[in-house]
Amino acid sequence: MRFLVVGSGFAGAVLAREIADHSEHHVDVVEARDHIGGNCYTEKESETGVTVHRYGAHIFHTSNLDVWKYIHRFTEMMPFINRPKASIEKGIFSLPVNLHTINQFYAKKFSPLEARQFIDAIRRQDITEPQNFEEQALHFMGEDLYRAFFHGYTKKHWGCEPREIPASVLKRLPLRFNYNDNYYSSLYQGIPKGGYTAIFERLLDHPRLSLTLNHRWQPDDGRSYDHVFYSGPLDGFHGHRRGRLGYRTVFWEEHIETGDVLGHPGINFPSMDVSFTRRREHKHYEYWKQFDKSIVFTEYSKETGLEDEPYYPKRLTADKALMNDYLSDCMQTERTSFMGRLGLYTYMDMHQVIAESLSLARDFITAIAAGQPRPIFPEGFRRQLVASGSRLRP
Repeated sequence: MRFLVVGSGFAGAVLAREIADHSEHHVDVVEARDHIGGNCYTEKESETGVTVHRYGAHIFHTSNLDVWKYIHRFTEMMPFINRPKASIEKGIFSLPVNLHTINQFYAKKFSPLEARQFIDAIRRQDITEPQNFEEQALHFMGEDLYRAFFHGYTKKHWGCEPREIPASVLKRLPLRFNYNDNYYSSLYQGIPKGGYTAIFERLLDHPRLSLTLNHRWQPDDGRSYDHVFYSGPLDGFHGHRRGRLGYRTVFWEEHIETGDVLGHPGINFPSMDVSFTRRREHKHYEYWKQFDKSIVFTEYSKETGLEDEPYYPKRLTADKALMNDYLSDCMQTERTSFMGRLGLYTYMDMHQVIAESLSLARDFITAIAAGQPRPIFPEGFRRQLVASGSRLRP
């Protein structure tokens, strides 16, 4: 049997490797770009020698020990804690919002209990069931902190009013009443010592795997294969026949300077007075090295055009209705499974993508061993169908 994997990011590369490792079948991997690794691609910048995260900084984190052990098969992880900062008119503040942020912002010396009582007094307690991002923020922290750190940043990043965005987006962001400024609560966190691209090179280095770059998915591609695993944009697979799903994309201005520029890996700029959302100084992601020069990426967000790479599924109300139609189409698509952030049109971190691909590979290998290589859908797909109220079940 012969299988096709569309996309060489974590979703496609992990699944392809697992099938190659645990079966006797060949897997062809096709990638639209001229490099492997999807948005996790890293490369050494020639003038500075800094390993840059070409499509935005990626910090690996997970509480899933199996995923942590799996990634260690292909790289050495260096410890790294993500402690972003925010630059606003009042100064530079610690993120996520924690006891230090609250005390600095309000010029107080609150204890954890005092801070909790203070926030309780200023937050919108009348909003008992927040219906959107703005209501969730006002319910969490009140007007001042929301306006200072979230309102402008959210508008710039998502390109719409925060009240149009689901409340669930903010629920992923912590509010802490201690001095813990670790952005993630995951047990395991790190940066690959050799960069992310080296991980994908090792993942795809197998005699039963072949790779083709610069090949964008075409509907006829799957005809000669027993099964297709697709991790590209969900609407793109179906030729956008029902319409285009909403995505945001990002782009960067790069600046090379001497010495230290930001003094930190990343600073957010929430104010609407500046057009960009954040700046990243990539040499700080390789803190174990010394560099004479530095490169800074200034990040902007915009709506995804026809020639742009989609990054973040918007998942507004109209998008979700269209997504449900496409998911139903997927259920009727023979010999094809969908996966990954774009293929499932949902927000997923790297560790979640890896976990789902490992699970999908196990299910599929079991199916082909039983002589039933039917479409297999990851748990994320099943969750979306249930959430949509669809009677269809994978």
